[in-house]
Amino acid sequence: MKPSVFQALAEAARQQEPVALGIIAGVKGSSPQKVGAKAVFYPDGRIVGTLGGGCLEAEVQKRAISALRTGQPESFDLLLDHDFGWDDGLICGGKVCGLILPGATAVGPDFWRELAGRERRVAWGVRDDHSIQLVEGASHEDTTAWRYREVVSPPCALWIAGAGHIAQAVAPLALRLDFRVTVFDDRPAMVSHEFFPQETQLKSETWERMLTEQVPDAPLFGLIVTRGHRHDALVLSRWIRQPFVFLGMIGSRRKARTIFDHFLEEKLATEADLAKVQCPVGIAIQSQTVEEIAVSIMAQYIEQRAEIVNRTETSLA
Repeated sequence: MKPSVFQALAEAARQQEPVALGIIAGVKGSSPQKVGAKAVFYPDGRIVGTLGGGCLEAEVQKRAISALRTGQPESFDLLLDHDFGWDDGLICGGKVCGLILPGATAVGPDFWRELAGRERRVAWGVRDDHSIQLVEGASHEDTTAWRYREVVSPPCALWIAGAGHIAQAVAPLALRLDFRVTVFDDRPAMVSHEFFPQETQLKSETWERMLTEQVPDAPLFGLIVTRGHRHDALVLSRWIRQPFVFLGMIGSRRKARTIFDHFLEEKLATEADLAKVQCPVGIAIQSQTVEEIAVSIMAQYIEQRAEIVNRTETSLA
């Protein structure tokens, strides 16, 4: 996987390599990127991360390399119209402001390493004097003292029940899309890094034991794609009681009706419980292949995650 901006800053700080951090701190109107977009600019032209690409990023890169020469931080305020100043121009029509910080590594590698690790919720920001600091207590008060602030939280967790072809296609895609993935299956031969990326957590036990797994301290998504209806129903009967923010199950509408009717008859779940389960899971894109099904599933999970992020996290200019 490509290194994150925070990982790149930690490594640059460790090696005492000069880099400049660019941040989009405010947006009005249309823009190729949103508030919080970041990129690390190197003197040799390398870039880790992105501010949206194109002439906007090229302009900030030019300023970042200049800032590396002078050692002086600066702010930028750019109008993205046809008069932007580059031959290819921009027609977004919006306005972007941000910061260029050639001294970003001065806080040391541990600061950036903690943000890169994302093991806990951490608030950090850039003060009016361009210094980079943690925001004590993740407070968003006293906004006048900060040019930019954000909260870095642990990635959302994705639990996948079943280690078959769908899971094998979903897991690597979900990892690339910034989910922490755990795959559960009672078949030890299937739960192997031969089929899943090394970053995937793998669990193989009896379903009764695996379904008592402790819920992580992060927004939790679930995907049920076991090898049969009986196992799907078993997992659903336990997971429907867990605090999933979104729970999807592979299958047809007929399968959903059959399982849901059984759950209601046996009083295993209420109508309200079942309303939280998406079956069939995935956005309707006429997917047919395993890879297309994985894309349709993850598109829906991205959409659901965005709703959660919009409710719980705030980036302030």
